[in-house]
Amino acid sequence: MLTIVFIVAAYLLGSVSFAVLMSKAFGLPDPRSYGSGNPGATNVLRSGKKAAAVLTLLGDAAKGWLAVFVAMQFTGRDEQGVLLVAAVTLAVFLGHVFPVFLRFKGGKGVATALGVLLALNVWLGLSALATWMLMAALFRISSLAALTAAVIVPVYAVLLGLPREWALASGILAMLLIWRHKKNIRNLLAGKEARIGKRDTTAGDKTAPGDNRSA
Repeated sequence: MLTIVFIVAAYLLGSVSFAVLMSKAFGLPDPRSYGSGNPGATNVLRSGKKAAAVLTLLGDAAKGWLAVFVAMQFTGRDEQGVLLVAAVTLAVFLGHVFPVFLRFKGGKGVATALGVLLALNVWLGLSALATWMLMAALFRISSLAALTAAVIVPVYAVLLGLPREWALASGILAMLLIWRHKKNIRNLLAGKEARIGKRDTTAGDKTAPGDNRSA
């Protein structure tokens, strides 16, 4: 029973969209109505409100970290405890990607994944973050940095000697994150993916906030 409670609670926590909450708090349009239509920090940044984007990023990461951290405090390192933490890891991430409060249309999960990884093992999270930062600095493409970090995270988990259940969970999380970036992958292959600091011209027909042109 306790296992079910933890998993459901983690999913519901993951379903809380800080992109939508921060947009409302700052009087911004719904992030699903402009840019990429993705309720995440990157799209909120397109509104021009950096503070709202930063708070979205921190909130999405914090919910991932909190769900896993709390689960770890109530469980041991026996097989049952390790399995519960792995299940919570996936539940909070799935909540962000498929949030019940937003009709199952959520964000891509990069920030939430980082929070989860930091809770599982701080070195795992920092290694993923360092990989993202290195790739972002070299290529100036956020999605490429996220995809590279996702691919290598399971390898880091194995090298750090984490329980195989956690390594498997990180691998599933990575595959889900890659799947959520399928449009970005197509743009990368076509050489059309936007670079960091430059306007995204591949966002579709949605107009930016304040744009008076019809969608």
